[in-house]
Amino acid sequence: MLTVVPDVAGALPADGQPSSLIDQIVRDGARQMLAAALQAEVAAYIGQFAGLRDENGRRLVVRNGTAEPRTVLTSAGAVEVTAPRVNDKRADPATGERNRFSSAILPPWARKTPQISEVLPLLYLHGLSSGDFVPALGQFLGSHAGLSSSTVTRLTETWSAEAAAFMTRDLSAADYVYLWVDGIHLGIRLGEGKLCLLVMIGVRADGRKELAALADGYRESAESWADLLRDCARRGMRAPVLAIGDGALGFWSAVREVFPQARTQRCWFHKIANVLGALPKSAHPGAKKALAEIWNAEDKDHARTAVKAFAAAYGAKFPKAAAKITGDEDELLAFYDYPAEHWVHLRTTNPIESTFATVRLRTKVTKGHGSKAAALAMAFKLIESAQRRWRMVNAPHLVALVRAGATFVNGKLVERPEDEAAEETKVEAALPASALRHRAGMAAWHRADLGEAGGDAAPGPGLTVAAESAEAGLSRGGLSTPSRGRVPAPGARHRPGHLGPHPGRRRHSIGPRTLPRSCQRRSGPG
Repeated sequence: MLTVVPDVAGALPADGQPSSLIDQIVRDGARQMLAAALQAEVAAYIGQFAGLRDENGRRLVVRNGTAEPRTVLTSAGAVEVTAPRVNDKRADPATGERNRFSSAILPPWARKTPQISEVLPLLYLHGLSSGDFVPALGQFLGSHAGLSSSTVTRLTETWSAEAAAFMTRDLSAADYVYLWVDGIHLGIRLGEGKLCLLVMIGVRADGRKELAALADGYRESAESWADLLRDCARRGMRAPVLAIGDGALGFWSAVREVFPQARTQRCWFHKIANVLGALPKSAHPGAKKALAEIWNAEDKDHARTAVKAFAAAYGAKFPKAAAKITGDEDELLAFYDYPAEHWVHLRTTNPIESTFATVRLRTKVTKGHGSKAAALAMAFKLIESAQRRWRMVNAPHLVALVRAGATFVNGKLVERPEDEAAEETKVEAALPASALRHRAGMAAWHRADLGEAGGDAAPGPGLTVAAESAEAGLSRGGLSTPSRGRVPAPGARHRPGHLGPHPGRRRHSIGPRTLPRSCQRRSGPG
């Protein structure tokens, strides 16, 4: 059993005052446990090849002393390690090169654990300057090794390669039903102008949000957006059902060119800011309330009514403010044609705005980025880190229905859309006049069965079934009816005791007074 007995005298500084005894215990324990693990690893390696010997009977794999002591940064602090060495005399039969022992616990090049290597760039990502690592972490880790500015910069260089690989990935398997787009402007400390990041965040068919594309653009111009959309289309991206963005004209012209079948939704957050900018401050409280009546309406009809009320209230005094709503009415109310559970997500571009609040905070700390490439790589890593915490949209099972083309009216799924009902009406209009007269007679027959025709005889029990079956057959656009509910065809002979033209199949007998006069026939010799 491994026990740790700290050297209390070694933990005391020159002035005799104790300094962080618990840290010393942790570091001594980590050092001894690491040394034991390395010795066990070497012993297992040598024991595996203990039977291999050369022509003189000597072992081919033996110990070879220890390496020079080195300090390794771990989560427990700086730990001094003396790794054992192995002399492996075996050679590869194919190449003739000698085999070398490499520790899986402590590789020869390792000066810090993987956790430390990962946390250093993350600290830089979240606002710690590269020159602040030594004073901030040196005391915490007990060593300044591996904390220089050049080390941190070298670790962050891999972000640019990851961002480049992300922007060339295949998009054929990513089906984005909803797409939020926006342009984010970031300052560049060592260059002229600002960086305009074109960001697209999509919702997959299973309801998950993810970063769809990130690129460097020029002032959100139409050509920059079109280049990004064309590149995504070349890599297999399908047209989104709905694209949500602000009032920048560049994206709207680009999406109409590349994905003309996609619908568009204007961001209400940006639109409210634009409307309030055209109103005096004294009118802001009333205007905000009137605008809330539009975007927070019960359904699309109530929203259009609220638009008319806003135009009537502010159109005379502030025509520019009213025109900002009435001019984009269809784009502002497009989200009402989708599931009500998704309205809260589709009204604004908040998924992008909230994510880039972290990017802007990092830019404020560092007084801007050093170059556009560094800003692009940092934005990619920040979004990638935030993406793990994104939640799915409400009612994610409805996203697949939206992609399938399901119809939603006032936020609710319509099982039988109006176009299908109109198509059935066209089928009925194409029926011949005899079929229509026959159907009218069946309707009167059915009313008589329900006692609505004023007949004094009790209706037969089988008449209602026959009439309903006949109506069901005619509603499908034909004259055929189920065999157990046959109706006499126009001109067919009718026997008073039967419902169909088959005299051998008896049905429930009814009196002649039960039928309306239009459906009664005189029986007589054939």
